[in-house]
Amino acid sequence: MNEWEWRALEDRPPVESLPHDGGELRPGAKVTLRPRAGGDAMDLFLAGKVAMIESIEQDYEGTFHVAVVLDEDPGRDLGLMRQPGHRFFYTPAEVELCDQADQPPAAEASPLPADAAAAAMAPLLIAGIGNIFLGDDGFGVAVAQRLLAGALPPGVKVTDFGIRSLDLAYALIDAPGWTILIDACPRGEAPGTLFVIEPDLESSAASDGSTPVDAHAMNPMVVIRMASSLGGAPKRILVLGCEPATFGPEEGQLGLSRQVDAAVGEAAAMALELVQKIRRGESAS
Repeated sequence: MNEWEWRALEDRPPVESLPHDGGELRPGAKVTLRPRAGGDAMDLFLAGKVAMIESIEQDYEGTFHVAVVLDEDPGRDLGLMRQPGHRFFYTPAEVELCDQADQPPAAEASPLPADAAAAAMAPLLIAGIGNIFLGDDGFGVAVAQRLLAGALPPGVKVTDFGIRSLDLAYALIDAPGWTILIDACPRGEAPGTLFVIEPDLESSAASDGSTPVDAHAMNPMVVIRMASSLGGAPKRILVLGCEPATFGPEEGQLGLSRQVDAAVGEAAAMALELVQKIRRGESAS
């Protein structure tokens, strides 16, 4: 199943429960993994391990898939946030319910407390911005494309805004929670240096507006002021920035510098780490 199909599948309503050998498979239930012979090598390696059901999915052919998180996985919190590498899929026939005495009551099936579960699913926007024809100014676009090529946590939307500042302003107005802006930001550091800042939105919104607004150029602070002037003060915003090496000659330059290109993968991983910190209520900047 390719990435597009998995994303489409995750848009489908989750299955709340599934009858199984006189019991019931449901999120939060403990199971022992019993992969079929001749199956995937990783599935076979985990045979006999105890895991918790994170969700039950049904594909477009009607086949059920049980997504589990291993009890002994030190990164199980990432699995509960549906991160790749910490969540594994088995058919119902490949899992065995643990003793009923070990199962949580039906009312407590959620693997997280209600407030923590809500925080772990809170909507969040990651916006890649910049001009790909101005050298390292295309950094935010490159990171957005890298994120879009991989699996994303639930509730996280990644958009490549390029230089469409008006579109970003409206997206900031509509964003229900945090937004992470990814951009090339000169700060006098070594090229390729990554940093996270939380801009003072009140100061940005209170600016006199002397900087002209251009719907086909991108300046994060100007866009924040634009969103405020349109009647929708942005919520919480973080800027994940990278020190550029060059914006190219006057005629433009397609492609990132060596130093900034090398930082794209790290920045994509950092963006996902920021999502986890935000949802855990930790300081992200």
